[in-house]
Amino acid sequence: MSDGYILTNDHVIDGAQEIQVALSDGRTVKAELVGADPETDIAVLKVNLKGLPAITFGTSEQVRVGDIALAIGNPFGVGETVTMGIVSALGRSRLGINTFENFIQTDAAINPGNSGGALVDAAGNLIGINSAIYSKTGGSQGIGFSIPVSIAKNVMEEIIKTGGVTRGWIGVEVQDITPDLAESFRLDKPSGALISAVMKGGPADRAGIKPGDVLVEVNGVSVQDSQEMLNQVASLKPEQNAKFKIIRNHQAHVFTVIVGKRPKGTIKNLDEEEAQ
Repeated sequence: MSDGYILTNDHVIDGAQEIQVALSDGRTVKAELVGADPETDIAVLKVNLKGLPAITFGTSEQVRVGDIALAIGNPFGVGETVTMGIVSALGRSRLGINTFENFIQTDAAINPGNSGGALVDAAGNLIGINSAIYSKTGGSQGIGFSIPVSIAKNVMEEIIKTGGVTRGWIGVEVQDITPDLAESFRLDKPSGALISAVMKGGPADRAGIKPGDVLVEVNGVSVQDSQEMLNQVASLKPEQNAKFKIIRNHQAHVFTVIVGKRPKGTIKNLDEEEAQ
């Protein structure tokens, strides 16, 4: 942004005592950490300079598989580099990289040093923040992952406004509905999230939700699996009343849950198992 805000990955600056930003005109300037969100691997920095060149934000909704994609970064420290490929896939999740995953996959070469760099479309609009690669060698093998601009922008704006990101939480452990579970629960299809444990005294427990319930809707929006449920619950505001549609003993019930605030500092496995 022209007023000095910089988007990068949390893992790029995690643990740093001092952060230096190298500008394209050769200057190096000290940056301050505005805030970070490890669960999406996004961090926001600020440099005390004005009139900086700023990238234009694209929209994730307009990105399509097959679109040209350009990855910008500093691979292996050789200097500013641009590589070209296409958008290979959208909505990649369950990769074990972040808690909240909805990656753009690209075959544009992304190598160590590209993290936090921009993924742009053919018009130069930002469509993602380069974050990770799948590789057996450490170098690019044509499978790179970028955080979509919609997620990055929302997280950035909340960090700038409040210094962090606040998410909803109801205190349950969930798992996916397999075809066998769908048959045993007499569900029409293997979708929804099976609640396998409920935190005592948590929001879900206080609302009357029990282990063995199958969550199929949150505020009227269908739940396809446990990852989608995690994302839907996280998007709720603490203290908000939310409607959860549950299948119990082959019958539908709707519970009103007063959403809690997602605990800070949890790791991914704990998030999935105890902090939904």
